[in-house]
Amino acid sequence: MTAAFILAAGRGERLRPLTDRTPKPLIEVGGRALIEHHLLRLRAAGIGRVVINLGWLGAQIRERLGDGSAWGLQIAWSDEGWPALDTGGGIHRALPLLGDAPFVLVNGDVWCDLPLAALRERAERLPAGDLAHLVLVPNPPQHPQGDFALAGDRVRESGAARLTYSGQAVLRPQFFAGCTGGRFSLVPLLRAAMQREAVSGERHDGQWLDIGTPERLAALAAQLGGHGANRSEEPGR
Repeated sequence: MTAAFILAAGRGERLRPLTDRTPKPLIEVGGRALIEHHLLRLRAAGIGRVVINLGWLGAQIRERLGDGSAWGLQIAWSDEGWPALDTGGGIHRALPLLGDAPFVLVNGDVWCDLPLAALRERAERLPAGDLAHLVLVPNPPQHPQGDFALAGDRVRESGAARLTYSGQAVLRPQFFAGCTGGRFSLVPLLRAAMQREAVSGERHDGQWLDIGTPERLAALAAQLGGHGANRSEEPGR
């Protein structure tokens, strides 16, 4: 069974003061916590096992979501404490919980209408030579320079038409071969894998939003008919 990993350990500095007492994944929009929207998308995609890393105010997330049964999921927790281990270090630490097969990666502070079933299917048939598959999106106003370039189905560090990494991907556990743990970013590993032509990608032109600021949170709330950042709701409703 394909597993998914949700990055949920960050501090959410740009969303302060909202995140001073509430972890960013539990900020509510459209009547649900951000991370609950991801859980529902994963369940709809046929993914039943989810690993979530914890850092800033992580106990609140664990208490809210429990074992995942309210969403028809099995949740395993990777508690990093604080400070957290960044994107690469956090995933590396959780590898024993994820198993040996490629898994779906979702950044907990993005919103996207890409059906995650497509990523589950990609994980199930990831070519043997590929270590990662990235979903790229058109560059948003706050990030006009983009991150990577897409040439056919290959992701490269540079190119004429750069796109933004959406925070959604498929990773093979062997992507982390040679890593020794600790705090580190995913980006240098991605660049190294690109140099070996081991990263595939796709462009998604649908809805995508990086919920990193109060303004973008408000934009998503308006889009969803949101009810504010502090409304509570029954899990899985």
